[in-house]
Amino acid sequence: MIIDLLKSHKFHPIVPFDFQKDTVLHIDLTENNTNLHSLDLLNVEVMDEYISRKIKEANAVCAVGGYLENRYIYRTTQHFQQSAEPRSIHLGVDVWAKAGTPVYAPIHGKVHSFANNDNIGDYGPTIILEHILEGETFYTLYGHLNLECLEGLYEGKNIEAGEKIAEFGNYPINGNWSPHLHFQVITDMMGKKGDFPGVCEPSKKDEYAKICLDGNWLTG
Repeated sequence: MIIDLLKSHKFHPIVPFDFQKDTVLHIDLTENNTNLHSLDLLNVEVMDEYISRKIKEANAVCAVGGYLENRYIYRTTQHFQQSAEPRSIHLGVDVWAKAGTPVYAPIHGKVHSFANNDNIGDYGPTIILEHILEGETFYTLYGHLNLECLEGLYEGKNIEAGEKIAEFGNYPINGNWSPHLHFQVITDMMGKKGDFPGVCEPSKKDEYAKICLDGNWLTG
């Protein structure tokens, strides 16, 4: 299985941090984090100040977390409230750090697709890479990027392991979020290009977990 391949291989870091040696803040964005209940989550500057302060207080280089997390913060975002069952299960791994933080490809691949998902609460600039590892195909998605990273891209473009592909975007360009990278490992793109659900309904958690793997195996 692909998850076993990911566990057994060493990948180039996708961000310039050493998650084994640097201090990293594991941030909780579920309803269990009561600090969130008193914040104006519709105000991106308030959320950015909160996350930046928590990183500084922990003397950390970044904050990480999110895989299959049932997130409280989506309750105030219209983008996730458009179906009968609101979406709240996060399918990727988030790395929160300053805008301009570089993003690198973890393994050789090619550009599968890209787009500027320009909606409030969406990915903003997004790149999806296609990889083949020991005959198995999988995809990595990078969301909330800088707009410049899309310049000169084309489907099928070769990307080397460790090649810089983007930077963390700033709000509002990045979908109007506090600067961070949404990183997602996908085994089946379901015919989609330039976009893929990064958050699903709680009732579909098990279904999506089968094709959206734990990206922590690539981030370290």
